[in-house]
Amino acid sequence: RGDETITYVEIGDAIRQSGSLRGLSLSDVLNMKTDTLVTLFARVTSPRLKESEIRSLATSDFIALSTAIVPFLTPTASGVPNGAETDD
Repeated sequence: RGDETITYVEIGDAIRQSGSLRGLSLSDVLNMKTDTLVTLFARVTSPRLKESEIRSLATSDFIALSTAIVPFLTPTASGVPNGAETDD
């Protein structure tokens, strides 16, 4: 982003909303299809990354970001919080 270097990206609360998946194939998300994840990351990252920025990430950074969404997409056993849930 111009002269700014982004050194930290987090998955925002938008990932918890089903609306972040609109227009995306759920099976493509769960199968970690690159194009689908690029669209999803553009919706849920903070700072909000542009698709062009996501596509230009180093492979290792893209994989790290991809694995960070797994706890949000993994169903939990009844009454057992997953790693993505926090105390409010």
